[in-house]
Amino acid sequence: MIHITFPDGGVREYESGITPLQVAESISQRLAQDILVASIRPIEGEPANLDEGWQIVDLNTPLSEDLRIRLHKWEDPEAKKAFWHTSSHLMAEALQELYPGIQFGIGPAIENGFYYDVMPAEGQVIKEQDFPAIEAKMMELRAKKEQLVRRPIAKADVLRDFEAKGQTYKCELISELEDGHISTYTQGNFTDLCRGPHLLSTEPIKAVKVLSCAAAYWRGDDKRPMMTRVYAITFPKKAMLDEYLVLLEEAKKRDHRKIGKEMELFMFSDMVGKGLPIWLPKGTALRLRLEDFLKKIQKRYGYQQVMTPHIGNKNLYITSGHWDHYGKDSFQPITTPEEGEVYMLKPMNCPHHCTIYKNSPRSYKDLPLRIAEFGTVYRYEQSGELHGLTRVRSFTQDDAHIFCRPDQVKQEFIRVMEIIEIIFRALNFQNVEAQISLRDPNNRTKYVGSDEVWQKAEQAIIEACQEKNLKAHVVTGEAAFYGPKLDFMVKDAIGRKWQLGTIQVDYNLPERFQLEYTGEDNLKHRPVMIHRAPFGSMERFVAVLIEHTAGKFPLWLTPDQAVVLPISEKSNDYAHRVQEMLDQQDVRAIVDDRNEKLGRKIRDNELKHIPYMLVVGEKEAEQGIVSVRQQGAADLGQMTIQQFADLVNEQVRKDTESY
Repeated sequence: MIHITFPDGGVREYESGITPLQVAESISQRLAQDILVASIRPIEGEPANLDEGWQIVDLNTPLSEDLRIRLHKWEDPEAKKAFWHTSSHLMAEALQELYPGIQFGIGPAIENGFYYDVMPAEGQVIKEQDFPAIEAKMMELRAKKEQLVRRPIAKADVLRDFEAKGQTYKCELISELEDGHISTYTQGNFTDLCRGPHLLSTEPIKAVKVLSCAAAYWRGDDKRPMMTRVYAITFPKKAMLDEYLVLLEEAKKRDHRKIGKEMELFMFSDMVGKGLPIWLPKGTALRLRLEDFLKKIQKRYGYQQVMTPHIGNKNLYITSGHWDHYGKDSFQPITTPEEGEVYMLKPMNCPHHCTIYKNSPRSYKDLPLRIAEFGTVYRYEQSGELHGLTRVRSFTQDDAHIFCRPDQVKQEFIRVMEIIEIIFRALNFQNVEAQISLRDPNNRTKYVGSDEVWQKAEQAIIEACQEKNLKAHVVTGEAAFYGPKLDFMVKDAIGRKWQLGTIQVDYNLPERFQLEYTGEDNLKHRPVMIHRAPFGSMERFVAVLIEHTAGKFPLWLTPDQAVVLPISEKSNDYAHRVQEMLDQQDVRAIVDDRNEKLGRKIRDNELKHIPYMLVVGEKEAEQGIVSVRQQGAADLGQMTIQQFADLVNEQVRKDTESY
């Protein structure tokens, strides 16, 4: 007999060999119908952290020891991942029937749906017009309720099977696997190399939509063949798909590339270079306002501003470890006429900041030292991965590094959490989740530093979250190479999740740079370094903010708070006087004096998301007033210019008083 412990602490006894599905059936048939996969964790030798050590398994997996179990319904991320992973196999099966001779690469679940990288046979092309046929074939196969059968298989056997099918890319993957840890899943006439887990059958897949296809290099290597990546999504109910498609349409309307162009915030130029954003005057004003906002907060929290060069000697990054871990993602080194002198475009700000710390002798009384920089960094991204402001080759981090004594780490970490809370509150990011990213205990070669310092750093983050009553999801293997971190995930107005804001504890860079301070005992000690970037990067943060607000920024932040619309040319002079008077009252206004009808001007400026439109004609000029229209609201009537300025400034005061 074995003992199964449930999330509520309850324990039940079962015969060894029982499956998660049978466990669910012992509780209720309704539960058994709703669950898709299970997570298990052995009781013996289990870690203290309840979020660690879980293995997601198929529902027909035999259980043979005392363990904890979690049964996952559709609402759980684990269930969605298995659902969409199974769906990727179903799509591959459909593609196999529709495109004879097609070769398969990889087909993972992603945050929303899944994709499969494929290589159609010569003369075949997958295009948008084919999507309905792919969807129809998937639903036809799904209706057969095909079972997914897992088969452990020897490396030689699976290699022979896939070679016989001409699956070149699968054979490459198999050749890199360790014998004894290989399995395949089969449903119908399709077999795929896969670890799983999967649904028991294709039956729960009730709705499917093929979303797009794109070119993708095999394994992300631009020197390898170009494949076709087919994206799709599935749901257990058609109503869920319908709801998702509505959100997709809303996301298209909120696309920061579209809104950024309409509002004249930023641009890209192939002549300048791919992935290199150019901030236009209105976008620059918005970005600088965000920077000023953070600088004011940082000043209250004792930060000092610094500036460092855009390049650094290669030896700087060898010392920091970034060359080994990020060298392949950097731009090619820059050589100078001096023999052996090599520089790099700066991929990170932290090595430069370490040299600032080392520039002067430090005492325990000098710590913590908090230095901040809006530092522009450069990383090479493949052109196919570039996407507006969210994936670029040049971006500015709102970077800061805190050098402190070990006894100050937790308190400094908490102070950074407070700064991030202020930012999210001011910008109306209300739905926030936190994730503690720890080292992968099974693959320590990816990281630098001793077990002792990693344990200290990870414990400091966990204790800081506990002290702030912040519920944080713990994941292993997601830490930076030099230390664990706390990441903040926000959901935007239409429910999409974005990673914004990060704090990292680092015992390793101070060691690599031999940073020191003189302690109270008059001996030399090593400081601890905390990395933090509340925005993450200015580019990505602005992109997320645009899509979160649909371009309707808070009044204190928006580039133009009002636009003055003269009814005719006769009122142009008065419109400009209104603008000048508002400028004197710190209200940002522009004039639209184009020779267009008023209705056209109103429609055009609605697209620019300007909060207020001030209509002026001969009557308004005579009385020294403006007729006020609010974006997306009814007319506010007529006001004096001073009354309107007071209205705006009072609203800005209310919006900003919280920070």
